[in-house]
Amino acid sequence: MAIPVVTSIELSSLPKLASGKVRDLYEIDGKSLLFVTTDRISAYDVIMSNGVPLKGAILTQISAHWFRVLAERVPGVKTHFLTLTPPAALSPAERDLVRGRSMQVRKLKVFPVEAIVRGYITGSAWKEYEAHGTVHGLPQPAGLQQCSPFPRPIYTPSTKAELGQHDENITPAQAAEIVGERYAARIEELALRVYVAGAAYARERGIIIADTKFEFGLDEETDEIVLIDEVLTPDSSRFWPADRYEVGRDQDSFDKQYLRNWLTEKGLKGKDGVEMPAEIAEATGARYQDAFQRLTGKTLDEVLVELA
Repeated sequence: MAIPVVTSIELSSLPKLASGKVRDLYEIDGKSLLFVTTDRISAYDVIMSNGVPLKGAILTQISAHWFRVLAERVPGVKTHFLTLTPPAALSPAERDLVRGRSMQVRKLKVFPVEAIVRGYITGSAWKEYEAHGTVHGLPQPAGLQQCSPFPRPIYTPSTKAELGQHDENITPAQAAEIVGERYAARIEELALRVYVAGAAYARERGIIIADTKFEFGLDEETDEIVLIDEVLTPDSSRFWPADRYEVGRDQDSFDKQYLRNWLTEKGLKGKDGVEMPAEIAEATGARYQDAFQRLTGKTLDEVLVELA
């Protein structure tokens, strides 16, 4: 039996604030929001016309797992996560629709910067390094090979583009110009600490987190910087199987690099209206589920039954 793929969700019981590449955002009240994660998938900043089975639930449950883990492993880190329970304001049918793929979160002011941390040199960073010896314009040590680790993780922020636009790589100094030096320094510190803790946790479970992006918000009442959005998911990170890792080549992955590779091979990179073949969507979903089980120690079905 085919698994339903949910690429569009409309809730009439709550006001909709925004619709992103993957998530839809609703207002619960003045202090809390409902994040609803669809099965949509984007690659190279373009949303595919069809989705990946169970992806919304996988991303939601991985993020919830990480919020709990990081709260224990990174002293002082604050997150926007409140609960996986759908809000009472929803109708019974709406609660059933979003259960497992939604979370209630704190309403915060979002910093317009993507906090990218790279532990290994790959993707666009590798291409820039090959050409110029830099990553995001920052000089790097000579002699790095494709997919080799940096001597220590590096912070390489980007702008946070509007839907349909492309993020632009910037330097930490440029990020400070956007959000202010004090906040920029704290965002960089938190991003690096969270990455290091998350990468160590994942490595214990057979996954290398090569790089990732975080988002942060500001609690204006306390002036605290808070970790928000999704965290260390196959959508926001490059996940590699540790037992197949080898320096000097592209790596196998648990993330959407599989989809990116298919788009590149077919000459579809960056093109709108692309429909994935069923085998590409299903294989991508299988990789996401593999990563989920390794990180959480449970299958997605087991977690969803616990929420019922």
